[in-house]
Amino acid sequence: MNRTPRGAQRKRYGAGLGAIGVAMVLALAGCSPADDGDATASDDVPFFFGAFATPLEEPWDGAVHDALQEVADEGLIRYEYVDQLATADEMERGLRDIIVNQQPDVIFGDSFAAEEAVRAVAADHPDTAFVFGSGGEEQEPNFSVFDNWLQDPGYLAGMLAGGLSESNRIGVVAAMPIPEVNRIVNAFLEGVSETNADATVTVSFINSFFDPATAKQAAEAAISGGADVLFAEREGVISAALEYELPVIGMMTDQKSQAPEYVATSLVWHMRPTVEEVLAEVERDAFRARNLGEYSFMIAGGSELADINRDTAYPIPDELIERIAQREAEIRAGEFVTPVNEDVPPGVTGSGS
Repeated sequence: MNRTPRGAQRKRYGAGLGAIGVAMVLALAGCSPADDGDATASDDVPFFFGAFATPLEEPWDGAVHDALQEVADEGLIRYEYVDQLATADEMERGLRDIIVNQQPDVIFGDSFAAEEAVRAVAADHPDTAFVFGSGGEEQEPNFSVFDNWLQDPGYLAGMLAGGLSESNRIGVVAAMPIPEVNRIVNAFLEGVSETNADATVTVSFINSFFDPATAKQAAEAAISGGADVLFAEREGVISAALEYELPVIGMMTDQKSQAPEYVATSLVWHMRPTVEEVLAEVERDAFRARNLGEYSFMIAGGSELADINRDTAYPIPDELIERIAQREAEIRAGEFVTPVNEDVPPGVTGSGS
């Protein structure tokens, strides 16, 4: 990409989300500035901006934000963000306002609910680097894509769930039957079958990326159907597990703190390898449109299974933990490759509204 020299750009940057130039974005979606951790960052470092469709309480966007904030806290980038750009129109208007008034080097975000709008903005601003969560392909010259490729920890979590279930019924509550969700759920199902061939897994889709109330209702329905272990692919399921005192597996970040006696483990997404790769490209003035999905694989350090909780209200057999650890070692060594299956998973019992 041909880019204006970074020093020249930085002279035109706004002072932050409180600046008059971003009043439109503030009015759109209750935007918030990043923490003050990046306040010591040099003016010579790249300026990254986060544009998120959901509140940062939603773990997917939260994982991206946390990685960017961590890099900013180390003084490697400047970082600001806006969340709750919930509609395609809000996302498009927000992005155009950010580019005009803030002029960041890179915009990170999620485009799943606004794919066409985000790609149109990227096409109109080829000198701004876009790095967006997407199920589609990269778009020349400046639109790179990434996603949470969590099939590896998903498989390991399934092994744990299968080994923990006494009723041989396990409930999964997930967002919607799209490839990036399906591959995680299907990997989980494969893991369950390795440790419990007799288990039945029901999958409920809530048709939303962030609707904790509906997710909790779906979890309660699974419990009513006999499920004694839950996989919280969406926010809201852990609260049901806590209420009914059942084992539950978290998602995106280590969610043990939400229910310390009941969260057995979590699928953890590490966006830092992706952020570092983009930062290295920008520093070399070599950013290019590409698929960055490989940086979310376990073998690349982009995902893991959180430490299995030893302080649960229910027993987790040592032999089960050892079996999972062995499989994880095989994944990290490249000796076992988790199947990637993006078909709609079996066991779907219905979906929320």
